[in-house]
Amino acid sequence: MENKDDKGQGNSNDHANNFVEIIVNDETFKIHRGRRSVAEIKAAGEVPQVDKLEQVIDGVLKPLDDNGSVVIKGGEEFKSHVPSGGAS
Repeated sequence: MENKDDKGQGNSNDHANNFVEIIVNDETFKIHRGRRSVAEIKAAGEVPQVDKLEQVIDGVLKPLDDNGSVVIKGGEEFKSHVPSGGAS
């Protein structure tokens, strides 16, 4: 028999437990755990979609592709900045 909890179809408290905290630009935000697109992370962290997002991993900034995704477990940290370069 299949365990429905493995598919996230448990009681209403399970839905609340799927939220974790991440840090974006030194502020804490809540987001669903699991694989999230960079666009979803930007939206959750109130980052303009045109800005670039980087993940802080072991104190090092790792650029994220706007079309990419990140597995969110809770506690991840991100920094955003306006895109640099371009035609003048």
